[in-house]
Amino acid sequence: MAMSSIRSALARVLIAPKLRPPRRFAATAAAGDTQPERVAAEMVRYALGGAVRRSSPEEAMRILEQGASNLQGGGEGSAEAVGMLMLAMSTLLYRSGRRQDAMEKLKATQQVAPSAAFRVAAWEALMGLHMEAGQEISYSVSPNDSVDLSFKDDSKWSDQDHLKFRVNAIKGLIALLNGETESAAQLFADGCRDFAGRGKHQTESAAVSYGEYLHCVGDFPMATQVYESVLEAARMEDKSGNLLTAANMIPEEVSLGATCSYGQLLSHSGKFGEAEDYLTRALQKAEEQFGANHPKVGIVLTCVARMYKLKAKSEGSSSIMVQEGLYRRALEVLKAPSINSEGTNKHLDWRDIISLARGEYAELLLIQSNRKAEGERMKEWAEGAWKNRRLTLAQALDFSEPSKPTIVVDTRIGRVL
Repeated sequence: MAMSSIRSALARVLIAPKLRPPRRFAATAAAGDTQPERVAAEMVRYALGGAVRRSSPEEAMRILEQGASNLQGGGEGSAEAVGMLMLAMSTLLYRSGRRQDAMEKLKATQQVAPSAAFRVAAWEALMGLHMEAGQEISYSVSPNDSVDLSFKDDSKWSDQDHLKFRVNAIKGLIALLNGETESAAQLFADGCRDFAGRGKHQTESAAVSYGEYLHCVGDFPMATQVYESVLEAARMEDKSGNLLTAANMIPEEVSLGATCSYGQLLSHSGKFGEAEDYLTRALQKAEEQFGANHPKVGIVLTCVARMYKLKAKSEGSSSIMVQEGLYRRALEVLKAPSINSEGTNKHLDWRDIISLARGEYAELLLIQSNRKAEGERMKEWAEGAWKNRRLTLAQALDFSEPSKPTIVVDTRIGRVL
């Protein structure tokens, strides 16, 4: 994509953008589903899709709750139908900014889930929200840890390869966040190559996590294969089985995450033209899905600004004004606290991204003689807020060796890996 094209796309978010409605959520019942499952699928489609434009989130939630009440105990397929509706409720709560309520709904879904597939879907989303919230988690957690399995007669998740892949991918992501790279390597090595990017059994999100791990440790060729496979699957997927996902692990989030991560990889590989293309697509996806003032737009803008930084360094040119505008807009959308405010050690949403953006912004200010004092204050704030366990902020900002272990921004969980 030409420079003028990406700048036109960026202008929309840098100059008083208008909110846009989220994209319609596609959900259909798979062939062979029971009547309760088909009814539930239609309710999900309405509540998470068209209802966003036609009614309030409260009305959409009432529809899902009424459906779950009516379908409870209705014979064959009713348990699966209720499970679908509960997963959809958690997604609606998450999209409404009620993360804690979404987490409680996912916990409840785990307890009544009719099969391992539903338990894994609820657990995957629950762990995704824990990670987004910056909460401490151990990679040893399991979908069955808090579930009474005494009344379950189906096989466990560990007996089904596609479910095991999803579980291990989440565990690997947690290990990576915790700075336990060797543990992450072992978890991702267990079956990930066989399932990455197949586009089946809702494994696309797991494949994105695997691609991000490869990206982080510098295996760019394999990461490229995984990202491209996920993006191809996203284009070809008929969405028929995507009802067994929730919150920040739904197909729209996965597509955005894969597009943005691939854009970052292309940037790290020095392929700036292609990187501009994919990061612009990610920016457009984020705006369409969440609205132009949502934090996830700020996350993508941070990635775009980082691409401009690397491009300028590679070409020996300068794009200070463009980068500064992007970082300023990103921090505004992320609702970053003032650098003069106290309490940066307290809970801060999007801490990883805010501290990264501030660190990058500080570097721009430090090379301007009349703004060095401001740059020093911003750098001090960013270093104090940075909590990544794998790399220091200085290491995260260093692009001296393109193929060395690097950081990847995951838009699904809003974290720096």
